[in-house]
Amino acid sequence: MNTVEPIRDKEVVLDIADYLRYRNQRDYVMFMFGIYSGLRICDILQFRVRDVRGKDYIARREKKTGKEKRFPINKNLRKILDGYVRDKKDYEFLFRSPNAPNRPITRQQAYNILSKAGKEFGLDSIGTHTLRKTFGYHLYKQTNDAALLMDIFNHSDIHITLRYIGVDQDCKDKAYNNLSFSR
Repeated sequence: MNTVEPIRDKEVVLDIADYLRYRNQRDYVMFMFGIYSGLRICDILQFRVRDVRGKDYIARREKKTGKEKRFPINKNLRKILDGYVRDKKDYEFLFRSPNAPNRPITRQQAYNILSKAGKEFGLDSIGTHTLRKTFGYHLYKQTNDAALLMDIFNHSDIHITLRYIGVDQDCKDKAYNNLSFSR
């Protein structure tokens, strides 16, 4: 399995969002849901319309950790979700597969969607986990609060969190690039 990276450039995040919005509304909403929630794709794909319609908060037991997670639905995501679920039934999966009646798309389908979108913008190390890492990277850049992010991600160490979102690598790259032995 290849290591995936966050999308560091906010303009590229917005470009990918626009690209997906015009290609497929479901894929756009999945992308936005991921970058605004920081959830793993296995949790995202299990959401039904009733889990978000008219709700201010999302409460979910994470599949991987078994821990309860609760967070508010961001106002930007709220607007996107309201439009998306307007004509959908409460029991429908948010990210429904067109090939299976009332089943979500698979993790592999989600990967294919995101990977193809990334390639359109010259990004090769894109996968389903990119959504979670992009959320973390930009939240950290806006708040500089690694401890908060560590708590959100349920990491046991701050260094794990910084490495996870690629900040450690950014610092290393900057150090290498700034090294100079000239006078």
